[in-house]
Amino acid sequence: MTVESVRPLGADTPEPREPPLAGGGIPLLGHGWKLVRDPLSFMSRLREHGDVVRLRLGPKTVYAVTTPDLTGALALNPDFKIDGPLWESLEGLLGKEGVATANGPRHRRQRRTIQPAFRLDAIPGYGSIMEEEAHALTERWQPGRTVECTSESFRVAVRIAARCLLRGDCMDERAERLCAALAVVFQGMYRRMVVPLGPLYRLPLPANREFNRALADLHLVVDEIVAERRTSGQRPDDLLTALLEAKDENGDPIGEREIHDQVVAILTPGSETVASTIMWLLQVLAEHPEHADRVCAEVESVTGGARPVAFEDVRKLGHTNNVVVEAMRLRPAVWILTRRAVTDTELGGYRIPAGADIVYSPYAIQRDPRSYARNLEFDPDRWLPERAKDVPKYAMSPFSVGNRKCPSDHFSMAQLTLITAALAAKYRFEQVAGSDDATRIGITLRPNRLLLRPVLR
Repeated sequence: MTVESVRPLGADTPEPREPPLAGGGIPLLGHGWKLVRDPLSFMSRLREHGDVVRLRLGPKTVYAVTTPDLTGALALNPDFKIDGPLWESLEGLLGKEGVATANGPRHRRQRRTIQPAFRLDAIPGYGSIMEEEAHALTERWQPGRTVECTSESFRVAVRIAARCLLRGDCMDERAERLCAALAVVFQGMYRRMVVPLGPLYRLPLPANREFNRALADLHLVVDEIVAERRTSGQRPDDLLTALLEAKDENGDPIGEREIHDQVVAILTPGSETVASTIMWLLQVLAEHPEHADRVCAEVESVTGGARPVAFEDVRKLGHTNNVVVEAMRLRPAVWILTRRAVTDTELGGYRIPAGADIVYSPYAIQRDPRSYARNLEFDPDRWLPERAKDVPKYAMSPFSVGNRKCPSDHFSMAQLTLITAALAAKYRFEQVAGSDDATRIGITLRPNRLLLRPVLR
């Protein structure tokens, strides 16, 4: 599959087909009910119906893409832009002027502003902060005492993002506020995406009031961060300074709304996805002690057992990195994405009309048995070079591809590998009574309520 194969129709292009309609829709809600009740199974089964499948979400027709090659083509082709139900639902959080939701020239200009902070040669500059936070996490936990993994994962993710990119000493209380608010907001946004009954969400119902309070607190936290920097008069060499000094297309300073939306886009989605991945990694270390032991042995071989694992060791931690990648394959934080067709076009031989919304699931793509042998088995060794070459292109794209590729991919992988190494080198983990590692589904995936007992090695 190439990008050329999804270009608009020409005179010599065969007439595209109408995609098949998925079964199981119900009046008024269409397939939205299935996407609320059991979305992961529903999306994973869609490939049985075709490479592109029509869904009904309320009154709307949405096109689901189910194969790795077509998701890659979708991400790379300019006929499809960032838009659709997911991004519309996220605008209440991310705004319309941040890099996550912008398109066209504004998006390219914003990428140029933030990209230097995430260049590969910039990442070592954050190494000491990542080390401090990873080891502070292990020191905060007491052997034999239950760890509530949701708050702890958010705390370390928020602190690393704030200290590295915004040069802010983010207090634990602020991290706790973000953690609590994000849990409510991301779940509420998912409901609004799959069951688009707009007027109902404006009624003063308890769930709506809770959602609005959480959303307001998220924006308040961001306003506090920006206000503190302006009041301090300091201009450290960080991403927030770059935003405060950025110019728009006319050479004028960017507006306050764009600064706000950019900070939200940097701090909030990154913290949510990294924290969710840390939770799944903790679940992996408890469920697969044989791989936790291998990570520990690898750390000892690199450090000689004489010192704590350091940022400079990350590139030598091959198995640890593979554990992280395999955890992201099976439990991707971002499990559903959408695009919108800019013009009448086709995808995989199917007709896609202008303005149509397209949805696809990295969760379904990354668990597809047609791409992975023993697809549901946790097997980090599948990412050894001699085996990874057999994975189809675009069957594993945790940070997306093309001009929408997450700019913080190297930053995120470095901190996830370092945190996993630090945790596994010091502790074994056991789930305790009351723990529930079932998947909690919102716009992101995380364990429902993961409670672990760390045991010193």
